[in-house]
Parts: sequence; C-alpha cells; structure tokens
Amino acid sequence: MIKIAVVMDPIEGINPNKDSSFAMMLEAQKRGHEIHYITADNLYCQHGESWAYSQQIKVFDQSDNWFALKPKQTLSLKDFNVILMRKDPPFDMEYIMDTYMLELAMSDTTHVINKPQALRDANEKFFTEHFAECTPENLISRNPDTLRQAVQEMGDAIVKPMDGMGGDSIFKTGAHDKNLNVILETVTQNGTKTAMIQKFIPEISQGDKRILMINGQPVPYALARIPSDKDFRGNLAKGGTGKGLPLSKSDRRICEIVGPKLKAMGIVFAGIDVIGEYLTEVNVTSPTCIRELDKIFDLNIAGDLFDCIEQDIL
Repeated sequence: MIKIAVVMDPIEGINPNKDSSFAMMLEAQKRGHEIHYITADNLYCQHGESWAYSQQIKVFDQSDNWFALKPKQTLSLKDFNVILMRKDPPFDMEYIMDTYMLELAMSDTTHVINKPQALRDANEKFFTEHFAECTPENLISRNPDTLRQAVQEMGDAIVKPMDGMGGDSIFKTGAHDKNLNVILETVTQNGTKTAMIQKFIPEISQGDKRILMINGQPVPYALARIPSDKDFRGNLAKGGTGKGLPLSKSDRRICEIVGPKLKAMGIVFAGIDVIGEYLTEVNVTSPTCIRELDKIFDLNIAGDLFDCIEQDIL
C-alpha cells in the first residue's frame, strides 16, 4: 500500500463520469492505496517544510454521492509516497506558489507527479516551440502590432491566450476581419499579456485529437474532439463531441518526437493535442479524457499510469 495525496479543485464540482483525477482515485482505491484529498488553499509552508490540511477520501463510481471524506488532519507532504498535482489552470502566481510547496516536499520517498519544475517550465502553449518541426506556423508576443502582422501574413488564424484552458478566450480571425484589433486588445489586455497567433488548420473539422502520454509513451488511441456546427472549437467544454480513433502514423511520429523530452523532464502524465498533422498544445497540468477513452475502447488508462508509478516507488 502507498499513501497518495491528490491536489485538485473542489471534488464536489467535478463530473465523476468524465473527470480524469477521479479515474485516478478510483484506480488507486482499487489497488488498496490510502488516498487523501487536498485543495490548493489547504497547502502551507512553515519552518522549511510543506504541510496540508488533508482529508482521507473514499470514492464511488456513480453519478451522485461519488465521494466520502473523513475529517481534516494536518500532515506533512513528506508523509505521502505520491502527490498527484491535478489542479486546473489558470496558471497564475498562486499556481506557481503551489508548485514551490510541492517541490519542497520532494525526496527519494515522496514523488510529485508531474514534477513541479516541469509544470513551471512547460507552458502548455509555449512548450510546443520545442517541437517546431511538428507545429503549424505561429507567433508568440504581447505586442499587438507584431501579432497583427502575423495574422496579415497567415490569413485565417487562431488567437489564444497563453494561460487558458478548455477553449476559453480563443478567437478565429483573419487578415480582413474588422474585429481583429479588438480581439488583440482583449486577448493581450492592451498589450500587457502574451498571446499566440496560430495558423488556422482546416482539419479541425475532423477533430482536435487528445493523445494521452504516460512516461513518454502514448496510449494507442486518441479522442478526437469534433466542433459543433455552432463553433470552430472542438473542446468538449464548448460543445464539441468526442470520437475515439486509433493513432495515425503521423500521430505516432509526433509522439516519438515529444515523448522523450516529457520523460526527461519528469512529466509522467501529459495530453498532447493534434489537429491534422500538427501538434498544437502539450497539456501537463491536469490532462483529461481518461474516462472517455476507457469507455470507448475498454481501456484502463489510470491502471497503466499506476503501473508506471508503482514500478518507480515499490
């Protein structure tokens, strides 16, 4: 038995039928591990040691009453064998502070997944720049004039902030769009926040594929998130629908390029996004789609993840 802490957003607000953190807790419980639930506001540091007000948790694979909590107790983070950092973005200074507290707890007997330094280093949009041979034409800046010029050169383009998730604040625009200036003003907050311009990929109509990676190796199937007829975004949170697909030859090529760097950085669980033949994002904070892929293909992705975790620490 190992002692596991899951740092996540409030569990009462999740959808247990779709939540990947919940899938991980179900698997850990099935294996007889002791699971503790921690929200980020219950982390603290004192005298050079990281602590938490944690609650031991039991989970139930059902649509209502899916968890039961024991009373809070104060524990050192070093009391845990594994800490799963599963808090959703925004990736702001508070998130960074959380990673500092988790990093302070790391030792030969306390493993944090994903590695806190990697969470800070691998911005989910910017990290694709390490794999430029796989990405569409893009440009990153906070300067509206520079961004505007990129759109003029690309034609149809996507504008997105660097710290969003779930399709929030993503715009499709073009060289002749009279709304371009206001889009850039909005996303960059008048030139004070960095944004990405990415050439629009028409293959989005066939789905934005989420490929899950465990210790640098891909799950052999992807979830293609297909936009509704009312939106260009495939995100499930924005009305997209999920379709399971085996990985293509192009998908596997991208995974072979991205996987070794993920593993080297200590990113044990990641979700890469692929549209057509292009890598568009590398999600390392709280990747989703475990439950959807498990259901479609009769997989146990959380089981594969815990096989990897247990191999390292038992």
